Amino acid sequence: MKLKLQNLERIYKQFIMLLVDISTLLFVLWLAFVLRLGEPFPFDYIYDSLWIFIALPIVTIPLFIKLGLYRSVLQYIGIKVIATTFQATTISCLIIGFLMMFFRESSLPRSVLPIFWFIINFFVISTRFLFKGYLYSWDSFVNSRKQTIIYGAGNAGVQLVESLKKSTIYAPIAFIDDDKSKQGTILNFLEVFPFDKIEELIKINEAKILLFAVPSASHKQRTQILQKLTKFPIEVKVLPSMDNIVDGVVSIDSIKHVGVADILGRSPVAPKQKLLERNIKRKNILITGAGGSIGSELSRQIISLSPDKIILLDNSEFNLYTIHQELSSLLKSVKIIPSLCTVTNYYQLKKIISEHNINTIFHAAAYKHVPMVEMNVISGVYNNIIGTYNVARVADELKVDSMVLVSTDKAVRPTNVMGASKRFSELILQAFSVKSSTCFSMVRFGNVLDSAGSVVPLFRKQIKKGGPVTVTHRNISRYFMTIPEAVQLVLQTGAMAKGGDVFVLDMGEPIKIIDLAYKMIHLSGLTPIDNKNPDGDISIEFTGLRPGEKLFEELLIGNDVIQSEHPRIMQARESKLLFEEVISCIEIIKSARKIQDEIIVKELLLKYVEGYTSELL
Repeated sequence: MKLKLQNLERIYKQFIMLLVDISTLLFVLWLAFVLRLGEPFPFDYIYDSLWIFIALPIVTIPLFIKLGLYRSVLQYIGIKVIATTFQATTISCLIIGFLMMFFRESSLPRSVLPIFWFIINFFVISTRFLFKGYLYSWDSFVNSRKQTIIYGAGNAGVQLVESLKKSTIYAPIAFIDDDKSKQGTILNFLEVFPFDKIEELIKINEAKILLFAVPSASHKQRTQILQKLTKFPIEVKVLPSMDNIVDGVVSIDSIKHVGVADILGRSPVAPKQKLLERNIKRKNILITGAGGSIGSELSRQIISLSPDKIILLDNSEFNLYTIHQELSSLLKSVKIIPSLCTVTNYYQLKKIISEHNINTIFHAAAYKHVPMVEMNVISGVYNNIIGTYNVARVADELKVDSMVLVSTDKAVRPTNVMGASKRFSELILQAFSVKSSTCFSMVRFGNVLDSAGSVVPLFRKQIKKGGPVTVTHRNISRYFMTIPEAVQLVLQTGAMAKGGDVFVLDMGEPIKIIDLAYKMIHLSGLTPIDNKNPDGDISIEFTGLRPGEKLFEELLIGNDVIQSEHPRIMQARESKLLFEEVISCIEIIKSARKIQDEIIVKELLLKYVEGYTSELL
């Protein structure tokens, strides 16, 4: 019933209040007669003064309307309603008193009006607050809101609870805090519990959401706490760090979802500004695959480093349009030019790079989805290898200052065509670096969170649908890094390159995909179905390794590696191909494409890519 009244349109609520006010006016006037005369039913006096029962609502209700008593939103009424009520009733009683004197009313006791004035103010104000209390009180619609635990009983947590009083989503039930001096105390009507009580609170109170309200926590502390919370079936949301909270004021608007990046456990390393700017500031930049996950983040970070011009190159019209619109709204001082082009078109590439006098190329365009390339060998190899060759050839011919290839950990001893094609792309740049004035380099890293084809958005979509969550193998693991961090490191590797360098990013420790699935299910406030919990919410299915998929990824082919000037970037020394061998392979791939012969392409990759194995020959 309460929820139905809450959801009524405002005009209906105003009409209900108007009817209540009319009834209240008549009842209070009768009560004033009773109190004045000492009779429960003074009909004789009321009959003689019947006109006042008609005049009073006619005078008072328009005053209520005029003074805005019905414009006040019931949920937020306060002191102004009290002042307005006193003003309206006072004017109303003065008008009625004037009419009594003007018409020389003798049968009506004069003291009825003062009694009426005192009582009506109490009744009108009380009805407003009673309605508010009934419809919008702390507990009235708690059942329709999600039971919420606040982690952090400091200033931010207390402010957040105050803000939640007007929320129709969250119903705070308890604080969790690690400070023993606060545990057992009552803050804002909520008890503070230690962390080890969280499972009990979730079960007994059926808590659905935990709001992490410790904005002053360091990155390491924040990550450690969030990792502990992934063990429990509760949806976790966080407040941003204190630096990102405007004026130190905490509100519902500050709350955001916990992403997988928040629980990776990687401490950020401040970038070296000189390295970021070296190949970008006041230069013309070309980004291939600019509409993709890595390319678009490259574009966002590069535009903030004061280039003269950015050329966005992509063969997807929609992706190119999207990133061009986004960047155009960010900064007007940088010239941004979208180029709808595929990297397999050598002549268009050369025209673009020549016309815009490109200084630095970031080559992110590639087909990267392992099973998709495995099922489309010719298209995948032609795009990845010939595309890279075309970009490198044009860069060499036009004497571009530098070119950076975005590579992958799947290029190391690859078991799939995609990985082999990316390793061969590295070999192309290494071969060009021997003879060219252009500084060619490549940077190799693992999976980036939320990139196209990443397991994270797939899991998120499967969980939203109610499962099942599909994992290829119980023991499969992958390296993970956030897109912004990966791109930041890519920009710095290009600045450190001397020519032919293979840079490898420090990806931290590999993460088991099954563990990632469990954490994502728990962070969504759900429980996985397994032997320990057969009545859970989301099932996990093991589908088996896909064609070309490895259980473990590697970042280095050999052991010859040196530390660069950046703590998160290493430099590998690996075998190379002669330039003549590369040219010969390019011609073979082009010929194989004409006759659509996958066997020729795979044989070539088996011959020249160290460690490549294929079960499909």
